[in-house]
Amino acid sequence: MWDSFIEKVENAFEAIVFASRWILAPFYLGLAVSLVVLLIKFAGELFHIAAHAFTSTETEVILGVLALVDLTLTGSLLIIVIFSGYENFVSKIDHTGHRDWPEWMGTIDFSGLKLKLLSSIVAISAIQLLKQFMSIQNVNDREIFWLVVVHVVFVVSSVLLALSDRIAHGNHKEPAAASGTTPSKDAH
Repeated sequence: MWDSFIEKVENAFEAIVFASRWILAPFYLGLAVSLVVLLIKFAGELFHIAAHAFTSTETEVILGVLALVDLTLTGSLLIIVIFSGYENFVSKIDHTGHRDWPEWMGTIDFSGLKLKLLSSIVAISAIQLLKQFMSIQNVNDREIFWLVVVHVVFVVSSVLLALSDRIAHGNHKEPAAASGTTPSKDAH
């Protein structure tokens, strides 16, 4: 009787813990709303570039376009986080009715999500660094130094994460019989 009670308590506890994943859903909804904020900022920047296209210098136009690229990469990063995070941690999305559903959605595991996130962050960091180099006369050496250091840290982190994932996946290969394939002669 005591074991039955403990098992019921354990099952109830596990059900509550499992259901707690839905607490993340509003976070992903908030990120979706933040895409609208990015769109407003993007539209404002695009309007500013277009309005001053004939009076701006080439450098100012390039800096404006880099700001648009930066906002676009940030929006793309948000999409990756929203869809992959929701599918990995909350619930699978039924995409059978969406004929233009991207193939990567629903197939990115947590490891792949980390790599995509870091890749996007490296790209955004590179854009920020390029923007500073484009207006080098307005930036002091200390700022440039720290921007380069931060960028290098992001790049090194990405490479180390990719290597650790490759090593981890290399150590967990499925046997040929379990994966449904037969090893080739070249594999030995």
